[in-house]
Amino acid sequence: QVQLVESGGGLVQAGGSLRLSCAASGSILTPNVMGWYRQHPGKQRELVGTITSGGNTDYADSMKGRFTISRENAKNTLYLQMNSLKPEDTAVYYCTYTRGPLIIWGQGTLVTVSS
Repeated sequence: QVQLVESGGGLVQAGGSLRLSCAASGSILTPNVMGWYRQHPGKQRELVGTITSGGNTDYADSMKGRFTISRENAKNTLYLQMNSLKPEDTAVYYCTYTRGPLIIWGQGTLVTVSS
């Protein structure tokens, strides 16, 4: 089984930056795809973007430009660099691990952007 633990969330002012991390442990196999989702209060989770174990990234159209996903396979760690943050980026951010039909979710980390 794979476990995911996000960290790095918190309170930041609009225009600021934040980097989230997701530490993966357990039976991590390659190839795999890891990703970030977010959920605004009262709304469904939405995709931020994904990255393959080979380093190929893909982003939701609305996330392109300000968000960057990266990973360190040797550390089994996924990152989400968020720049020029806006109040509407306030959400719980979740990381995921996907391999075939299996998808594992982290517990989420809250990001709050103040205006």
